[in-house]
Amino acid sequence: MNKVSFFALILGFALLATACKSGINSTTKNTAATAENLLETRYKMLLDYPVDSMSMPRSMTIKTNDIKKVPSRDWTSGFFAGNLWQLYRLTGNEEYKRQAEKWTPFSKKESVNRNSHDVGFKVYCAYGEALKVENKQEYKDVIIKGAETLCTRFDAKVGAIRSWDFNKDIWDYPVIIDNMMNLELLFEATKLSGNKKYQDIAIQHANTTLKNQFRDDHSCYHVIDYNPTTGAVRKKTTLQGYNDDSVWARGQGWAVYGFTMSYRYTKDPAYLKQAEATAQFFMTDKNLPEDGIPYWDFRDPAIPNSARDVSAATVMASALYELYSYTKNKSYLAYADKVIATLQSDKYILDPKINAPFIFDHSTGNWPKHDEIDEPIIYADYYFLEALLRKK
Repeated sequence: MNKVSFFALILGFALLATACKSGINSTTKNTAATAENLLETRYKMLLDYPVDSMSMPRSMTIKTNDIKKVPSRDWTSGFFAGNLWQLYRLTGNEEYKRQAEKWTPFSKKESVNRNSHDVGFKVYCAYGEALKVENKQEYKDVIIKGAETLCTRFDAKVGAIRSWDFNKDIWDYPVIIDNMMNLELLFEATKLSGNKKYQDIAIQHANTTLKNQFRDDHSCYHVIDYNPTTGAVRKKTTLQGYNDDSVWARGQGWAVYGFTMSYRYTKDPAYLKQAEATAQFFMTDKNLPEDGIPYWDFRDPAIPNSARDVSAATVMASALYELYSYTKNKSYLAYADKVIATLQSDKYILDPKINAPFIFDHSTGNWPKHDEIDEPIIYADYYFLEALLRKK
């Protein structure tokens, strides 16, 4: 039995034990076996995807069988290599490692790309995962170079790293909640290099976000636009939510994940407090479906006939496994376990007949732009695999 089968079997036993208490053990046993087979089929398809530096898989439109492929400059480009590294850690299968080693170098040039705030996503999701497997100096060097590049987008007056450079007629200095995720690159670069500059900038960004990005109910805005001359807040708005005052689901996941991660490196109790508050908001919202997979925006008036977002669920689940490790709050563990269990079904796992390097269906990318709606998206898979590793 290979390690994929062993890991899935362990998960199956866990589901079986739970189900036995409810008298539905035979149904759950069959479901667990089906999920194991489906996941193994999906995992292997990542190995079969042709290596191409200009064709990193991002998402897929199932109706047309069209895979959206991107070059390294796309913010999602590091996830596929990261998925392969994580599958190697989950399974021990050397084939995943060999493929990961082929894909990872494609992200290297993004370590010097100053035109994007997503250096963390592009570089760390590939090279950070590689470093967890192999302690190579070249991996460390790319991470440190990427951190140096990301620092060029920091403005001391604002106290934050600038996000987008587009729509300059709308925003003066936009900072999005997603940017909390890129701070891991900075924190890790300080660990690797001993240079406190990277961590200092990460802390300033986190503190500015903490001060301005959250509402009284602990949900977060997507975009805060600043006056770069004074550092004052100009407007609180959105690009990917339903409207400025709505609750974009993945944004809440970025917030909980980002502040939990920041707590890991700093032990600042304010970060832990905010992560817990936003997690509680998310888990107790009246519009969170029973199975734990949120609608793309908690305030979409089309609910319950609204698109779900598996990626928001997997980001949150991964974050909550880490948050549980610091707090021992069992509600975090319960939600994360629910998400993992929910996704272990043919309702969410892609049909084995679909030949594509993705695991799950039903994520939502950018609803206002009608882009990647209810589709497989690469980062949903990434944070699912990370959640499995954290659970394990």
